[in-house]
Amino acid sequence: MARILIVTPAPRGSRNGNRVTANRWARLLKACGHEVAIREEFTGQKCDALIAFHARKSSASIDRCNIESPATPIVLLLTGTDLYGDIHQIQSAATSLERANRLVLLQSHGIRELSPHLQSRVRVIVQSAEPPSRPPQPLKTVFEICVSGHLRPVKDPFRAAFAARQLPAESRIQITHLGTALTPAMERRAIAEMNRNHRYRWLGEVPNRKARQLLARSRLLVLSSKMEGGANVISEAIAASVPILASRISGSIGLLGDDYPGYFDVGSTKQLTSLMRRCEQDKNFYATLHAHVQKLAPLFTPQCEQNSLRQLISDALQE
Repeated sequence: MARILIVTPAPRGSRNGNRVTANRWARLLKACGHEVAIREEFTGQKCDALIAFHARKSSASIDRCNIESPATPIVLLLTGTDLYGDIHQIQSAATSLERANRLVLLQSHGIRELSPHLQSRVRVIVQSAEPPSRPPQPLKTVFEICVSGHLRPVKDPFRAAFAARQLPAESRIQITHLGTALTPAMERRAIAEMNRNHRYRWLGEVPNRKARQLLARSRLLVLSSKMEGGANVISEAIAASVPILASRISGSIGLLGDDYPGYFDVGSTKQLTSLMRRCEQDKNFYATLHAHVQKLAPLFTPQCEQNSLRQLISDALQE
């Protein structure tokens, strides 16, 4: 048994993706027999291994651990902000990479962002999700499409709503949007969109269980992000056998595969409208997306994630 400290800048009670991942990893590692604590920073706590989330935001914790406890292995989980921004632009983030014994990616495509001398340290751990115990039936009166994620510019959160505006009158597509508006301006935009767009419904923040149920009853998930490190909502959709339409970004390609047929160009309302309408009308195309998702499902189980974490800690402690 090892004492493991997980450091994440996301505070306790946060719905931030990093905190959700930290909580899940803590549960899985405890089930492996380890003693696990989650904190927002390293302040000299005794531990056998440090797992830090976010190269830039946890850089001070990584520095302090490296100085005060140089024998303690450091595992660094790289977020989308790290991979596709900070590590190329901010020295503290780049330094964190050098000081970490292991680098964790949430999808395989991200390794292309790292210098060759760092790639041997990389481990890919795909985030898992539990399938719904009682999968709800899709709504019969509409073709419901789910958008799940906080309202932030990097998520391009209204792209599905914009695409729905372009649909013909006979379409039954309805967008159900789940997620917190992180600014008053985003909240005003969501309300304004509902007022002008009868196909769009924003529910705001909903409890995790309800969010998973709403996703599971949907015909599709739309993930329109401009950048992702490896979105957990993809795992949740795959676990629920819900096909996905995703912007063509590295973080999603690394999970869904290069040959996945449900991509659209970032910010392309026209392409997304076409894909949504095709899913509604073309049963064969929809079945193809569904088959891809089902094929991927075994990679997204909690057991797979737990096995990967167990091996990660074992490797780190043996250095």
